[in-house]
Amino acid sequence: MKLPLNFIKSICCISIFVIGFTVKAQLVNIESKRMHTDSLRFVLSSDLLFNYTDNNGEYILQVSSNVATQFKSKNLNSIYFLIGNVNLIRSKDEDFQNSYFLHARFNHKLTELVRLEAFIQNQNNQKLTISERNLLGVGLRLKMFSKNGSLAYFGNSYIYEIESVIDSEQKFYNHRNSSYISLNQNFKKYNIDITGTFYFQPLYKNISNHRILSQFKAEMPLTKRISFSALYNYSVINFSSVLEDNRSSNVSFGLTLNL
Repeated sequence: MKLPLNFIKSICCISIFVIGFTVKAQLVNIESKRMHTDSLRFVLSSDLLFNYTDNNGEYILQVSSNVATQFKSKNLNSIYFLIGNVNLIRSKDEDFQNSYFLHARFNHKLTELVRLEAFIQNQNNQKLTISERNLLGVGLRLKMFSKNGSLAYFGNSYIYEIESVIDSEQKFYNHRNSSYISLNQNFKKYNIDITGTFYFQPLYKNISNHRILSQFKAEMPLTKRISFSALYNYSVINFSSVLEDNRSSNVSFGLTLNL
């Protein structure tokens, strides 16, 4: 069915003015969601978008919601972290985007430089080759550098994952390694916070089956509770099999509410 020009313009406008960060691939950068809050024990960050457009009976519905919350133990040595995302873009005849993401993480301070992390994750995206991914992981996070507003981290984890391909009803049970480097710089003079992250996640038994994610994020507080953010993602999923490889890139701009 050929869509009217006004309807296509509506889709473009809605896509441009998305509030916050939307998940569009199985690779998700947890670093961009971490909350560096020092002695503050509880933090909640969330945003919500609802948009409905109808042109002569042809409609498009968009719902996008993100939430991130963090709780620290009384001695500040343990951190409990939860993030979630739902993104739906639907027309009368087709879903352009239909995904959700849940991630829970426990972080415990072993020394001033080393933390132990354990996490669980569930995500679903009906528009990708791997439509559902569930995983459990455990690993270490190392603080490599911290000085004058600059932070550098290296992390390495073991992941057990279950991946599902909806078209063929296949399931894959994998043992995967996950390594990342994260660099963060706070420019106090300009009130801007910049984070760059690179992930590499190969299978232990077949390194050519891997996932790569690079991300650049800039955030600038507008008020005490509201921040403006810009985000660029580029990801590659190489299956090294008959499955079609996935490549994805996106740029998003938005406002974030911090409570």
